[in-house]
Amino acid sequence: MEIFECIAAVARPIHDFGDEFMSDEATAAVGLRAGFPRGRGFYCRGRFGVLGEAPVTVVQAIQGFLGPDLVTAGWLAGRSVMPAGEAAACYAQGVREWGRTNIPAGVDVEHFNRLAKLLIDAADADALPLFAGWRAQHCPADDPVGVAMQRIHVLREHRGACHLTAVRLCGLSARAAMVINLGVEQATRYGWQEPHPVAATLIPRWQRAEQLTDELQAPLYATLTDRQRTEFAQLVSALTASQTP
Repeated sequence: MEIFECIAAVARPIHDFGDEFMSDEATAAVGLRAGFPRGRGFYCRGRFGVLGEAPVTVVQAIQGFLGPDLVTAGWLAGRSVMPAGEAAACYAQGVREWGRTNIPAGVDVEHFNRLAKLLIDAADADALPLFAGWRAQHCPADDPVGVAMQRIHVLREHRGACHLTAVRLCGLSARAAMVINLGVEQATRYGWQEPHPVAATLIPRWQRAEQLTDELQAPLYATLTDRQRTEFAQLVSALTASQTP
């Protein structure tokens, strides 16, 4: 399988499987058991806790695609519960727990983990601090299914960080990119207050940003052979098969 063919095959399943985890009530329950209040505290403090005790404006700048009010409320709500590093570890535990429940039985997670680790280790993390933080999180050796989900999450963070860079290089704001990609109503769900429709003339910029995102990810997938890319795409498809249509 060619590099860009593989990227096209895995990008959406990886993104959507991660979305399922983030929006699942079971994930929220992990945060509630850990002492986080209802809302976005566990999500923001956990996902972005790999950045350390950063000011909320820095967190907002690094993650990009969520509205500033959502990030501010969530980050501050979680601050009193536990330090950022502990929150990230708790979130990683939630990632693995969700994977053990939702990754279908029979998937060769050991082989997936070997290939995913090759990709993750090959990545240049310069200018991708959220990805770098998640790459540095511990992966327990005795939980291959949970680790497979954690590596899905890390790869998702890599593409998300590359996409934010690509969006800005193409002259779009993160808000505009979200509206183009998801529509006004869904952009509101992601924390953007009263987003307006985007001029049709900006759509080619977003399309170019999608292409540039693929190009930024290409060096990772170049580390795999044609056969390994085919195997990786097949494993991603099998691993994410529980995702809802």
